[in-house]
Amino acid sequence: MMKVALSILALVAATAAEAMPPVGIATKATKAANASVAANLPIADQTDFENANRGFLAQIAGDNIFNEDGSVAWDSRQFDFIEGAAPDTVNPSLWRQAKLNSIHGLFEVVPGIYQIRGYDLAQMTLIAGKTGWIIVDPLTTPAPSKAGLALANKTLGERPVVAVIFTHSHGDHFGGVVGVASPEDFRSGKVQIIAPHGFLAESIGESVIAGTAMNRRVQFQFGTALPVGKTGHVGGGLGQKLSSGDVSLMPPTRSISKDGETLTVDGIAFDFMDAGETEAPAELVFYIPQYKALHTAEVATRTFHNALTPRGALVRDTLKWSKVIDNMLAKYGAKSDVMLASHHWPTWGSANVQASLKNQRGIYRYVHDQTMRQANQGATMHEIAENIGEPDFAKTDFGVRDYYGTLNHNSKAVYQRYFGWWDAIPAHYHELPPVEASKKYVSAMGGAEKALALGEKAFDEGDYRWAATVFNHLVFADPADEAAKKWLASTYEQLGFQAEAGTWRNIYLVGAKELREGNNVKSSISTANAKVLSGIPAVDLFDAMATRFNPLKMQGDGGIIRFWFPDRKEAVRIDLGKSVMFPRKEDYAVIADGSDTQITISRELFTKLLMREVKAPELIEKKDMIISGDMALMAAMFGALDEVNPQFDIVTP
Repeated sequence: MMKVALSILALVAATAAEAMPPVGIATKATKAANASVAANLPIADQTDFENANRGFLAQIAGDNIFNEDGSVAWDSRQFDFIEGAAPDTVNPSLWRQAKLNSIHGLFEVVPGIYQIRGYDLAQMTLIAGKTGWIIVDPLTTPAPSKAGLALANKTLGERPVVAVIFTHSHGDHFGGVVGVASPEDFRSGKVQIIAPHGFLAESIGESVIAGTAMNRRVQFQFGTALPVGKTGHVGGGLGQKLSSGDVSLMPPTRSISKDGETLTVDGIAFDFMDAGETEAPAELVFYIPQYKALHTAEVATRTFHNALTPRGALVRDTLKWSKVIDNMLAKYGAKSDVMLASHHWPTWGSANVQASLKNQRGIYRYVHDQTMRQANQGATMHEIAENIGEPDFAKTDFGVRDYYGTLNHNSKAVYQRYFGWWDAIPAHYHELPPVEASKKYVSAMGGAEKALALGEKAFDEGDYRWAATVFNHLVFADPADEAAKKWLASTYEQLGFQAEAGTWRNIYLVGAKELREGNNVKSSISTANAKVLSGIPAVDLFDAMATRFNPLKMQGDGGIIRFWFPDRKEAVRIDLGKSVMFPRKEDYAVIADGSDTQITISRELFTKLLMREVKAPELIEKKDMIISGDMALMAAMFGALDEVNPQFDIVTP
């Protein structure tokens, strides 16, 4: 009898052990999927490694780059584990890309053009002008750009910074600008900033108006909270990861027109070509005849890019994108001895440059044309994504593979650009919201216990996409269901371990981490800070504030408020209603009548007021803020603004 009881207990224990989802290990299905990738790609090809190491000069001394507050902006040794063959928990193709992206230091592209690579997601290019450095894309945060400039000066000789070029309106290409020169040097004109037309409006739109939600989604896209390692973050495909710290912003002093132009900067002739509405709404590329060098910004890098980023952005025009690359190929390809970009390593030799541009052109045209071909045959967005396939050249050219953007995701973006989010199936036009739908799905499956068993069966069979669907319904139907959360986390983990795209891996693994540990990680990068807010025009700042206006909190009937900012010679009129807060830029020199409330304050103090570093009564008492008219109206405006939650829930309702 005792033996029977022990046998029953052993069986129960074994069943319980089998029911526990795996954590941090690759399943048999994942191992097989990754082995298949390695067998079907020329993983051992060393050409990219030779190019990524070419021209190496020096590395930044020490393990860490520190921010002004003493926090670590970049750990130079964090990716030392990426060596040898890919572990079972990483897609072999992504592992190869991570190896290449983790090569870091100062590199000579050609004599006179240098790059700082491997200390941020992006690269910083330094061009030796007649009297000083021309900096192209000064990284995401100031500390790495400052350290990179110091390394260049130490290695190549001290030179002042005379100009900065922002190739486009994404934060990892302008956020470190105050690391290479002071705000005073930029505002005085001592150091000029050259950027594409529309740069400021587009950078504000992403960094400020959509900044809160975008920063939260960035945590998933770039895996900012993931531990670095073989079961965690191994790279983002476009680069290894974002540096940590506060993003800065300075307005351009010279905008390049949509028609492009030739401009001489510190003795160096630049032929600028407009590339807007491709990888970014505002973007430029340029050719330097003196060096026979083509800089492709982020329009053509060593990966297939996103037509719609997971963090969120305007959907990009892949047809125009392909045509801009074709223009570069036609105008500069044959005469370019080297091609470099704002990410990854250069390509040398005119024939190689042309071949690379041809395939880059081809991948964007492929996803556009194949999506529209299937759409015009009646295929839906998700059907197209499943059947998009890949072009023949993607099997041999690693530079067009799915490390950052993917054919699956980008085909959906092309569909959305033309048709919107609706796939024309009536049942999808007004679907139930996630929580309500999940409760009904779980009920239809026979209840939580049967649904869990169904999900476990799918997991055991390696059908992780279906398992994720089932477990996600369980979690949204009941966020307290710990078993479902554990299984969903393990399912996400296997999907991440198999992903070739660094973005997909990060998204799945961050989801797994938050399900297991909770949503309690503060973002390591901030765009909503004083450096950014002080750098944008006042009316754009109020446009961002208006997105926080909550009609339910509005007290009174509203009225007209006018703000004057003497230090910037800016004036903004706010038409405050019960349901809408509408800002309008006004002429500072014109004293307009008809406002109910007039407020005079410096932009510096207004920024501090928004950041809660100072309080309104204190400013009024010191006469640093002068208010006339209806003081309650200003209180009503600020009182109607929602507090933002930068760490809102995503993997749970």
